[in-house]
Amino acid sequence: MIIRGKARVFGDDIDTDAIIPARYLNTSDPAELAQHCLEGAATGFPEKEKQGDIIIAGKNFGCGSSREHAPLAIKASGVGAIVATSFARIFYRNAFNIGLPIFESPEAAQRIGENDSIEIDSAGSLIRNLTTGEEYRAAEVPPFMSDILAAGGLIEYLRRQVKNNV
Repeated sequence: MIIRGKARVFGDDIDTDAIIPARYLNTSDPAELAQHCLEGAATGFPEKEKQGDIIIAGKNFGCGSSREHAPLAIKASGVGAIVATSFARIFYRNAFNIGLPIFESPEAAQRIGENDSIEIDSAGSLIRNLTTGEEYRAAEVPPFMSDILAAGGLIEYLRRQVKNNV
């Protein structure tokens, strides 16, 4: 899968409260969550974000609570993928479970700038900065997790597994 978009750069330790503030956890409606995505980290993110933008972040992205609302809000806002130095482990798994492509690449996270044009080849774990011509490697994702992403998330992946085994 090839993902293309403009970089939206964030720092280290972006926690789940910054991604989707607790006052919005009374809903699980993706459209409603998207309206408040990252408002704790970047004023006006939902209004400025363009379909397919790629979040670039430092270490420990998604730290904090285990709420699935955080990756759901990001995916529903139209973000194409997240590239970070590292992810909080529960956020990492929740992102895969809902079909949000995420990639760990310290080099890419440090070198990509705001509004750079980015292309990600998820199959090859290759991140290209089309603005600068640089290429970076992302940590490889285990094949079964790539299959979950390709299916659009864990629920659809399991549906396909059940259907194929019946």
